[in-house]
Amino acid sequence: MAAANDANETIDTILGGRLKLVQPRRGYRFSVDAILLGRFARSRAGERVLELGAGCGVVSIMIAALYKPAAVAAVELQPALAALIERNAALNGLDTISAIGADLRAHKIVRLPPGSFDLVIANPPYRRLNSGRQSPNLGRRLARDESGASLAEFVAAAARYACHGGRFAVIFAAARSAELIAELRARHLEPKRIRMVHPRSDLRASTILVEARKGAGVGVEIEPPLILYAAKGVYSDEARAMLALE
Repeated sequence: MAAANDANETIDTILGGRLKLVQPRRGYRFSVDAILLGRFARSRAGERVLELGAGCGVVSIMIAALYKPAAVAAVELQPALAALIERNAALNGLDTISAIGADLRAHKIVRLPPGSFDLVIANPPYRRLNSGRQSPNLGRRLARDESGASLAEFVAAAARYACHGGRFAVIFAAARSAELIAELRARHLEPKRIRMVHPRSDLRASTILVEARKGAGVGVEIEPPLILYAAKGVYSDEARAMLALE
């Protein structure tokens, strides 16, 4: 589980240097959205957490470090990224994280009993399949569009593995908010917390954060909007605190 990087990797820090992550120099690299999801999702000590489409494991590592759940299972389709999850967990001294190389669309995955997780988290690709310019890099393509798994398949997997009363925390494109909420409710995942993310206060929302609860009744809390930038290139005070830049 060596952390030493070569010409094809970088070692980056998040949360003010508290956590380190090895990731590919080219291909899929996590964005600020992953950190926002890690802050929005609220785990508790003793819970079992599942991340779907975990990439290099940034959200799982944040959850494990910040909230100390009993166990975190990180599912990733690409073998090279699944291996990075193990390395990143070791790099940060987090022995509660298990990397599982598997396709979240499979109905049976070893070590993932259905209905056994208190919290499921996901950052699905925002683009529909064959929409927009296609990246020639497979890793980027799988992260950006639904060539690996669709929104409906992410939601179906979350419903499959969440226990009754369990939560599903997700970040997604604001322009597809109605589709997201429709998919959640179709799988008996009732939205309970919603927060819109705006690049600036004068710009429309770019992403939406939702926490849904399996089998819950109707009723949702709309949280104040998160404004990322106070001015061009200058993070807002709240964003700086969430990203722990100071």
